Amino acid sequence: MPLKVDIIILSYAKDENLKALTMQTVKTLFESEDPNEVEFKVLVVESNKAMQPYQFDNTTTIYPTEEFGFNKYLNIGINRTSNPYICLCNNDLIFHKGWATGILKAMEGNPTILSATPYCPVYHKSAGFNPDGPAVEGYFGTFIGWCFMVKRELFDIIGPLDEKFTFWYSDADYCNTLARYGVKNYLVPPSVVTHIGSESLKATDNNEYKKLTQLPRFYYSYKWQHHSWLKYKIQSALFKLKLLIGL
Repeated sequence: MPLKVDIIILSYAKDENLKALTMQTVKTLFESEDPNEVEFKVLVVESNKAMQPYQFDNTTTIYPTEEFGFNKYLNIGINRTSNPYICLCNNDLIFHKGWATGILKAMEGNPTILSATPYCPVYHKSAGFNPDGPAVEGYFGTFIGWCFMVKRELFDIIGPLDEKFTFWYSDADYCNTLARYGVKNYLVPPSVVTHIGSESLKATDNNEYKKLTQLPRFYYSYKWQHHSWLKYKIQSALFKLKLLIGL
């Protein structure tokens, strides 16, 4: 029997180029593994409501009514799936042959691995990680937020992802949370997934870009750098006022 893996892909197919990006991600995913060995169940969480009821090939595509939030949409995907392994993904990825097998073998060989990231030939190579090396334990610099696989039991330990992180700092919050609960993360070089770049974020307008990148910074400072709750609320309110009046 093949190992079953839930794949959750956050997509924002605002135009044909971004739609094609999600399609490429799904296509390379299914080309990457023998379905007799690894069976993917793909859930696309699509932000472009105007596309409804369009379904990407070989997926279940859903259109949440809730306003977009990176962790919020991942939580929706996690709650809509049920397999013991879950991979949380952006829509701008190229999956290479055997990427899932590499991580699954590492997890089966070491049951303490509850969170693992594939090797990105762009990011990890530039950071000095050996593509032919062994699995490397670590958080910041090792972990990548655009594609990571977990065992579902992880969420019994750390709880749901913090939905106050709408985009930026989601990865930093995840790493800090793993460290707080003593859960290890590993980079698994035999597993290769290329991250093309944050194309969906580039397609947002200026105000939306600022909301997704700057507001989470204030909350991160409050949560992990011990800034006061009052300071966080004042910073957020002033920031939203500036957006409203166009500053």
